[in-house]
Amino acid sequence: MRTVGVEEELLVVDPAGVPVPLGPDALEVAARRGEGETVAEHDRAEQSGEEPDTDAGGAPAGPRLVPELKQQQIELGTRVCSTLHEVAAELRHWRSRADAAAATVGARVAALASSPVPVEPVPTDGRRYEQMVDAFGLTAAEVLTCGCHVHVSVADDEEGVAVLDRIRVWLPVLTALTANSPFWAGQDTGYASFRSQVWNRWPSAGPNDVFRTPAAYHRLVTDLVATGTVLDEGMVYFDARLSATWPTVEVRVSDVALRVEDAVVLAGLVRALVETAAREWQAGVPAPEVRAELVRVAGWRAGRSGLTGDLVDPRTGHPAPAAQVVRALVEHVRPALTDTGDAERVVAGLAELLRRGSGATLQRAVAGETGDLAAVVRAAVAATHGD
Repeated sequence: MRTVGVEEELLVVDPAGVPVPLGPDALEVAARRGEGETVAEHDRAEQSGEEPDTDAGGAPAGPRLVPELKQQQIELGTRVCSTLHEVAAELRHWRSRADAAAATVGARVAALASSPVPVEPVPTDGRRYEQMVDAFGLTAAEVLTCGCHVHVSVADDEEGVAVLDRIRVWLPVLTALTANSPFWAGQDTGYASFRSQVWNRWPSAGPNDVFRTPAAYHRLVTDLVATGTVLDEGMVYFDARLSATWPTVEVRVSDVALRVEDAVVLAGLVRALVETAAREWQAGVPAPEVRAELVRVAGWRAGRSGLTGDLVDPRTGHPAPAAQVVRALVEHVRPALTDTGDAERVVAGLAELLRRGSGATLQRAVAGETGDLAAVVRAAVAATHGD
């Protein structure tokens, strides 16, 4: 069974619902507890190129709470998991530990992909973050977004690239399912996932064409770094990529999900997509020859309407109701879901998502009822922790 791990970025907010630059202070507390990494430690490791610690089985070990680009953020990472039950337990545990660390400095954490209330982002200290702000100007200064990255194990780069070539057309559906950023700078953007729009300001972000071989993939990464535009391989922000550290495919298109169970469903779908793609490759099924421009448009449409409008159906290239496209995704990966024992949980979770909507739906509902965007943040804090 393929293993899976999840990384989530969380907003640090005060009791009034305003993001506050207390992430580094919370991480100092977490580091003393053996649960986190300080900004200085994180920066030193990134600058030196140190490999992360691993346990006896080669799985990531060490701190699970780490800094992000802005001081109003904390990132968590789960351990390597074999079951969705483990993923759920890990996410609940580390959301709770991040919240406990934030509470010691008078804050909470919220799984929001953007801030509903106006905020001035504060860059995190450290040479690499300073280089990013200097190199990318307003893009780096303004961005305060929280995503979710799902890692799924692959045998090697050959299998990994075959997977990337075959999952790319389905990734916009994952953006729609996790849409959780309708507000920006105090106003409704009209998007379900405005994070996906902001994120694509980075020069290396977005979908790719079919690679076909590991050599072609690595040549593109090398050529991008050689331009001197992106600082290093870590800034190659493809929608899905090979991890530079672990033998995994990393899917990066999703907003951080407001509810833990929605993140668990996402992890199950990504694992099933990877397994389905690997089986197709082994069976000689060619990758869909869909141009990157069309995948980008499908991603834009998913960010615009989320689950409330039409999505681009990867099978036809034409618009179809979101529920219909989600059902098509389930049928595409159903054998893999069944073989991992994930089918019942994922199908039930998707039915619930389609019934009540994503985090964007809840945010807009609270805003409509209260007229208070700070109340949206407070409701998100409660939902982040299962209340």
